[in-house]
Amino acid sequence: MATRTTAATTAEQRSLTFLQVAIALQTLAIFFQAVTAGLLLSSSYGEELHSAGARVMYAASMLYVLAAILAWRPGGGTPRPILYASGFLVLASVQVVLGIAHVPSLHVPLGVLMFGLSVLALGQVLFARLSQRPGTRS
Repeated sequence: MATRTTAATTAEQRSLTFLQVAIALQTLAIFFQAVTAGLLLSSSYGEELHSAGARVMYAASMLYVLAAILAWRPGGGTPRPILYASGFLVLASVQVVLGIAHVPSLHVPLGVLMFGLSVLALGQVLFARLSQRPGTRS
């Protein structure tokens, strides 16, 4: 019985680590988008970098949804992270549409909002991980 509990705990830890990596990758991709947006205005290669970064950011958003589902399944906890990840994927989809349509008046503020939300989600997952460590005080 103790072995099964340890195996379940290990699976939960792996899922949580995957979730952390997915959110960190998403946050990094959005930050890269902010950098390449500046390059878009000042260099000839900025458009290619921003376009490639958009694909990576969208893929990272899909990976975040997958990681949230996998983190939920082993523990059977709340599906709230799946809701957050799905909402973020919707925001990423709107962001892509606004970028293709060249609507910077909405595209830029939404990008800033997405970066802030992604940093917030990363902070929540990292804080949850730290509070679950054995020997830490609550």
